Amino acid sequence: MSRMPWISSHRAALAAAVAVPPLLTVWAAGPAQAHGAPTDPVSRVYACSPEGGAAARSAACRAAVAANGAPFTAWDNLRIANVNGRDRQVVPDGGLCSGGLPAYRGLDLARSDWPSTRLTPGATLTMRYSSTIPHTGTFQLYLTKAGYDPSRPLTWSALPDRPFASVKDPALTNGAYRITAKLPSDRSGRHVLYTVWRNTSTPDTYYSCSDVVFPAAAGGGGGAGTATGGAGSGRSTQRAPGSAKPTKKATSSASPPASATEAAGAAGKAATGAPRAAEAPAGTPVASTGTSGAGPSAPLVAGGAAAVLLLTGGAALALRLRRR
Repeated sequence: MSRMPWISSHRAALAAAVAVPPLLTVWAAGPAQAHGAPTDPVSRVYACSPEGGAAARSAACRAAVAANGAPFTAWDNLRIANVNGRDRQVVPDGGLCSGGLPAYRGLDLARSDWPSTRLTPGATLTMRYSSTIPHTGTFQLYLTKAGYDPSRPLTWSALPDRPFASVKDPALTNGAYRITAKLPSDRSGRHVLYTVWRNTSTPDTYYSCSDVVFPAAAGGGGGAGTATGGAGSGRSTQRAPGSAKPTKKATSSASPPASATEAAGAAGKAATGAPRAAEAPAGTPVASTGTSGAGPSAPLVAGGAAAVLLLTGGAALALRLRRR
């Protein structure tokens, strides 16, 4: 009888050991987080996010957050599943910057004072597209037509039928894709650089609006509004000063859910790392460092090892109990 408390307590320990693996399984299979947006030229969703620094305090961003009803915490999660190239049929006119998603509706405000980047017509642009979770796919870049009016909602008719650049599977470096393309040479004033990222590793398509300003044509006024920062020098050079580095935060409850494909692959991908600012000029947001690996993350390996030890100890305990 004196051994009964000992047996009871060890049976409880054995039950706890057996219960650990299902808990680990649920943790390991948690949904994937969000994935990416342009930070240079700065996109509206990033500029107006909590990571946008001074840009987030601009009048346009304050109005966007107010219209949205919530902050743009999930700045890298503006995506739609199963579009399959039918962008113009799925995304409505007046909803291009939000992708037609209610969680991002504040991005569609027709204003001429959005945080913007100065560019030079006909120059080579290198876009930095921050990726918090890497995916394969093709980036398509559109620039609003000459004569674009920022005081009117953005529609598909304001964009050319074909992108001026299309780049497939660019390299991911220090947490960002670099997409190089030659800009059209016939633009002046304020425009929108519209980016479509069509994934092939997931069923999702991402949409983003980056406001840009070209020098006014000689003898003309160009588009309304001015860019923040200095003059352009042949590529994107400046956006709102004091902008912060992108850092990954948990997807907000208002953001679209992760697709099943991403959830299944989340345990095999590393999301974000420490930000690196060495490659960008002062005041320029840079993407956080990201890595992609084929194996599980360190916490998952550690958790698996702990489960194995618990199972081994539990099996040994059960054998001892049976012999008694």
